[in-house]
Formats: sequence, structure tokens, C-alpha cells
Amino acid sequence: MRNSKHTSVLIQLLALQSLAAVVFCDPGFDFFYFVQDWPGSYCDSSEGCCYPTTGKPASDFGIHGLWPNYNSGSYPSNCDPNNPFDPSQIQELLSEMQAEWPSLSCPSSDGIKFWTHEWNKHGTCSESVLDEHDYFAAGLALKNQTNLLGALANAGITPGNSYDLSAITAAIQQGTGVGAYIQCNQDENGNSQLYQVYMCVDTTGKNLIECPVSPNYQCPSSIGFPSF
Repeated sequence: MRNSKHTSVLIQLLALQSLAAVVFCDPGFDFFYFVQDWPGSYCDSSEGCCYPTTGKPASDFGIHGLWPNYNSGSYPSNCDPNNPFDPSQIQELLSEMQAEWPSLSCPSSDGIKFWTHEWNKHGTCSESVLDEHDYFAAGLALKNQTNLLGALANAGITPGNSYDLSAITAAIQQGTGVGAYIQCNQDENGNSQLYQVYMCVDTTGKNLIECPVSPNYQCPSSIGFPSF
């Protein structure tokens, strides 16, 4: 009887350990949206834009964010008010952040307010996987990995013209190996243009994947790709 009790206790302890391991390994979300925007479309709108205090960004896609998401289409936000953005954590990334993750909102800024918003709203929801430094480093690595401007250029798609939406998505698929979703906005004349590109990343923040769920954006069959 004593051995039976010991065995029962041991089984219960092993079950609790297994459950704890599952909980510990659960990142709390299902995937990331990695979102990049085209500055030409951001600025060529009724709202306009303001260049960062560091000057006009390069004519390239900029990072908007790396956003934890659920397979249901919903997403967590503002997950840890006790872990606010700390600029000292990204000092070694600062010059790259200013180049690749700039803010174009008005008034002109150094980007700190923008990055604070991204970390506090989205980054804290992935802190079980990525601390603040690694979160922003992951976004920068993904920007380099995807090279959207290069993928489009290889397909003959360059700023200053209009293109079939299907040609744009096919070029990104060819260049990156995974599908992408396009969000459009409108220029001052009401013409639709390529605004943001959504791609999906696994919960490590490193590997591109096919999106489990698509963002709910619709673009016409032909869209502009304005110069910047």
C-alpha cells in the first residue's frame, strides 16, 4: 500500500512538472505580424508627414512594428505596465533604428516616442521570448532578411509607377519565400497606393512563416507605388 501511495505521489509530481513546462514554454501568442511601410505613400496622403530630426529617411521600406497576434485574428496589447520602454536598452542599436525604424509622424521627432509606443503596446506582449533589446534587434534582422525593395526591383517593380497588386505580392513571395498582404492608403487625389506590407513570423521572432490569418485590408487590382 505504501509503495502504491508513493507511486501515486510521484505520478502527480511528474504531471505538475509537465504542466509547468508547457506553461513556461507558452509565449502567450501564436505568431508575429511584421509590418513595413513605404514612406512615399505615408507622405503622399492628406495627412502628410514630417521627417525625423535626423533628416529625410532613405527611399526604402521602414519598419512599423513587430506585433504579437493570435490565430483568431485578435491580439494582446499593453501586457506589462511594469516594464516600460527604456532607451538605454537599445543604445547600441540606435543608429540602425533611426535608419530602419524611423518615425514620419508630425511633429518631427527622434523616434523615441514611436519606439516607446511599439514596445509598450506590442513588445511587452512578447517579453516571455524577447526582452526589449532583442525585440528591436529582431525587427531589424527581419528588415534585412526580407529586403522588400530588392525583391520588388528584381521583378521590375520600382517607385514612380502603378502595378498590378498580384505582381507585387508575387514578387515578394519570390524574393522572401513566403506570402505577404498589402495594405493600401490613398494619395491626395484619392488613388490607392502601396502603403504597408504585412508578413508573418514565428514566435521566436526569427523565422518567416505563411500567415495563419490574413489582416482585413482590401486593395484594388492596380495600385500606385509612389516615389519618395
